[in-house]
Amino acid sequence: MYRSILVPIDISEASLTRQIIPQVEAHAKTAKVHFLAVIPSVPFYASLGLAYSSEFPDRSGLQSKAAVKLEEIVKQFNIPEGRSQSHVVYGPPKDQILKLADAVEADLIIIASHQPGFSTYLLGSTAAAVVRHANCPVLVVR
Repeated sequence: MYRSILVPIDISEASLTRQIIPQVEAHAKTAKVHFLAVIPSVPFYASLGLAYSSEFPDRSGLQSKAAVKLEEIVKQFNIPEGRSQSHVVYGPPKDQILKLADAVEADLIIIASHQPGFSTYLLGSTAAAVVRHANCPVLVVR
């Protein structure tokens, strides 16, 4: 049995969330479930030089909106009250997932993954990076 499970959620991809709900519910019988939304510190388009820093939205506003969205998503999971916690952080998704996994002493990370495509091969995959560097088992759901 697991004591602590980390579930990174891409709040912009509802289909990925639907894919992991059954897996989270099956594995979280007695565990505390930590749901995590990561807001990238630099949007992808900015990393390509396609935006200026003055175009970036207000950080606290983004975090508030992300927290509200994450709470809506968490309601879709059948996790008893008091056995889940939500986290919203800024930074590189892989790094923030691994950092929180260590902080909450996760026994398992359940993460959704896109089907491989051109952008995955070009940019790398968050799920693949988490699998490579995690200190606990990782369940990748497709």
